[in-house]
Parts: sequence; C-alpha cells; structure tokens
Amino acid sequence: MAPSTPLLTVRGSEGLYMVNGPPHFTESTVFPRESGKNCKVYTFSKDGTLFAWANGEKVNIFNVTNKGLLHSFDFPKAVCLEFSPKNTVLATWQPYTTSKDGTAETPNLQLYDVKTGTCLKSFIQKKVQNWCPSWSDDEIICARNVNNEVHFFENNDFNTIANKLHLQKINDFVLSPGPQPYKVAVYVPGSKGAPSFVRLYQYPNFDGPHAALANKSFFKADKVTMLWNKKATAVLVIASTEVDKTGASYYGEQTLHYIATNGESAVVQLPKNGPIYDVVWNSSSTEFCAVYGFMPAKATIFNLKCDPVFDFGTGPRNAAYYSPHGHILVLAGFGNLRGQMEVWDVKNYKVISKPVASDSTFFAWCPDGEHILTATCAPRLRVNNGYKIWHYTGSVLHKYDVPSNAELWQVSWQPFLDGIFPRKAITYQAVPSDVPSEEPKAATAYRPPALRNKPITNSKLEARSEKSSPDLAPPAAPQSSVQNSVSQSTSGDPERDKKIKNLKKKLKAIEQLKEQAATGKQLEKNQMEKIQKEKALLQELEDLELGI
Repeated sequence: MAPSTPLLTVRGSEGLYMVNGPPHFTESTVFPRESGKNCKVYTFSKDGTLFAWANGEKVNIFNVTNKGLLHSFDFPKAVCLEFSPKNTVLATWQPYTTSKDGTAETPNLQLYDVKTGTCLKSFIQKKVQNWCPSWSDDEIICARNVNNEVHFFENNDFNTIANKLHLQKINDFVLSPGPQPYKVAVYVPGSKGAPSFVRLYQYPNFDGPHAALANKSFFKADKVTMLWNKKATAVLVIASTEVDKTGASYYGEQTLHYIATNGESAVVQLPKNGPIYDVVWNSSSTEFCAVYGFMPAKATIFNLKCDPVFDFGTGPRNAAYYSPHGHILVLAGFGNLRGQMEVWDVKNYKVISKPVASDSTFFAWCPDGEHILTATCAPRLRVNNGYKIWHYTGSVLHKYDVPSNAELWQVSWQPFLDGIFPRKAITYQAVPSDVPSEEPKAATAYRPPALRNKPITNSKLEARSEKSSPDLAPPAAPQSSVQNSVSQSTSGDPERDKKIKNLKKKLKAIEQLKEQAATGKQLEKNQMEKIQKEKALLQELEDLELGI
C-alpha cells in the first residue's frame, strides 16, 4: 500500500486548519478548521498520527488517523507542546509565575499520559530554553537539566530519579538519537580563565575520571550548539561568542568542533573567515555541510576526518538543508538575503535547479523527499504573508497568499517516520506546473510613500537628474559603442538579455580562473569543470546574440 501524502498544517489569523499535500492542495476534511486567532501553538507526534494544539482555553489531542478528538485539558496559558517519541506522553509548558505573596511555586511543566489523559507528573521549569524533557527514541530513558545536573528517569517513571550526571555548572545536554547504547553530550561553560568543554558519556557510566567517551575543551564560547549525527557516532559543536573582540564581525565569533564517540576530536578548519551560518549532517552520518564566511558565503562538504570533500564556491546563502534521504542538498539565502536557492545532486555534485523564494522566513523538506515548503510568516514579516510548495526541480506547484488584512504565523508538514517514503531517482527536468511563473519586478526609482499611486510630476529631484536639454544635444557617441550598447541591452527580449549578461559573467570568471592557473595556482575540481565548459558557453552566447 502506497503511503498517504503528508498534510500541511496552517496557523494564522484566519484560524488553524490542514491542507492536503501534493498534488491536490485542497483543504483537508481530516481536521475540522478552528477559526479565530487564539491558537498559540500546535505540534505533531513524531510519526504524524497525533496532533495537539492550544487555543487559549484548552490543550487538545487529536487522532489524525481516526479523525477523532482524544483528550482536552484545561491549560489556558500553554505556549509549548511536545510529544514523546512513541506517543506515550504529551509535555506542556506555560510561563512560570509565582503567587502574589511570593511563597508557593506552581508547577508549570505538565506531563500527560496520552492513553488515559491523566497527569503523570508536574515540574517547575522556570526557563523556556530547553523546557522539554529529552527522551531516547525507545522512551527507555528520559532526561532533564535541573540545577546544573542532568536527571535521568527510566520507563516514564517520573517519581524516581534513576541516575544523575553531575558536573559543575552543566549548561546544556543533548541525548543521542537511535537505539541503545544511549549516549549524552554535555556542555559546561568556562569560568575564571578555565576553558569551556563538551564531553560525551555512555549511559549510565558517569562516574570516575575516565568515564567520558570523549572530551573537547575550547575558549571563546558564550553558547554552543551540539548536533549528533543519525548513527550517534559523532557530535558537531558550534561554539559562539556574542562579541567579536577583533571587531571583524557583527555576529560575534564562531568555531566548529568535531567530537567522535571513539575519543577523536578536531577543530574543523574553515577556509574562509567570518560567521558560521549553518551546519547540517547528511542522514548517511558520513559527511556534513557547513555554510560560513563573510558574504558571499562559502559552502563546503566535509567527511568524518574533517577534510573538505567538495567546495560549492561562494554565493548569497546562509542555510543548508539535506533532503530526508540525503541525496539532495539545498543551499539558500533567507532572512536579509533575497531567497535564492541552489538545489544540488549530492552524489554527482551537479546543480538541479536555482529557484528564488523571495522574502521567505521558513523552509522545510516534505517527508517524501521531493517537495519543498517555503513560507513568509509574521511576525518576522507582516506583509506578503503566504506559502509555496515547490518541486525540487524548481517548479512552483501551489501558492497561497493570505489576504492583505490577515497574517500567517506558522505552516509545516505532517511528519512521517523514516523509510515510509522510498527514495526516488533524481530528475533534472522541471516538472509541469499550473502555477504561472512570476516575472521579476523591474527596479524602479524610490518614491516616498506620500507620492506613491500618484501621477509622476516633473519634480525638482527628477528634473535634477535630467542633465540633457533640447538646446544642448549630447556629443555623438562613437559608432562602435552605440552598436555595442544595442546588442547588450536592446535585443527586444528582456529574458534573452538577462541570459546574455549571465553568460558573459561566467566567461569573465573562466578567464580569471585561467589566469590563476597560468600563474601556477592549484585549482579545485569544480573550478576545472568550469573551465571545460568555456567552449559550450561561447557557442550558447553566439547563438543568443544571433537570435537563434
């Protein structure tokens, strides 16, 4: 039986509802739309069969498979929800408050039994950072960071602490994914001249000087991000400082470290200076991609020896996203960049497509490994909210723009477990689409808001730019330059002009590479491939200029 198509969940000022995934994109009847603006948060279970949301009055659990409401809890202030990996427990969190007299503390983290609807345990969790307990994939162990200790519970028995990992001032920890043996990475910030460090332990071996599987210490760290690979054999650590004391970067200073469970560790040497924007593991667990350096940023794939495997060159990008099967990589520039994406075939290192998702604030791969979701959401951007569904070949299959008086707050795919959707062969041919392609807007002179939507008058500012007058004719330009400007910009077809411009840009880059090679510089594999394409690019340019 073929797997069903993942649903899309949409939350905004128009309410909370679900949309059928490709190819239909109609509103789903699985979940009845909840109108109103009160929905603060929603979440799916890991396998996508359960759905929970908080509407300002209750926290509700809905069975997507059976289309039925399972439980409702009176928890009006809930702002965070999370299911345990096997759907046994729903964790809810609300902001921490104290009573007026300041004596009694009310627990604000609740753990509910999904099957019975009863509250298993309540905790006091003051900070929203790392609010949710962390489970192993089989739910045998569960861990919480409490007063600089990591407390471990077993088999969802939250009344008994089975184990404790105590190090001075543990700031953060991450449990490894996958089956036993369970591993945990812990971060302890440095103080009084001592370095910060990350250590890896195997549960429950925490005692003794040699209990740690691996240890990596480093200076220059105000916070760290720890990323396990899927097979739980190594951790990548992005260490960040809030201020770059050299003054080189507004974003502070970042370093990338590699720590393996066999005890090996290394600093990942990044060839270009500047911020580290994103680091992501491939699902194969054998390589990772880093996006780094001052703009235009570099992107490089590294192996487990931290050696570069392939360099994608530089470009306007600050994020990387592997497909669920790991065979496609999207490099993208979102946020303060223009939304340009590069879709790469990871095995052959070839570009599949280069779509542009302008003003996007969110990106997500569909669990089927074929479709991509991009969205523009409030409050990051309060205008032009909406979302698009793409095929990785660059075609827009569906587009939804919210009305001008409405906002989109969140949109996401229904998750599915790994292995449900088979990996398909990569195609380079763009799939057909009924959505009309958007023409890029021509750049126009800036006009103040008060003058917009009004006829253009010959104001002093505009008149100043008109340097020529009928009485003073400009000197005649040389005949060759006139012909050249006509061939460059007035072929009559803006699309063809754009292609000609891009081809000339590529040929100029090839000339520069050939000059570098002539001086004896060692070129990289992808740079040599560019030089080999020169003849084909020249032929294509000649055909375009002749109008073929």
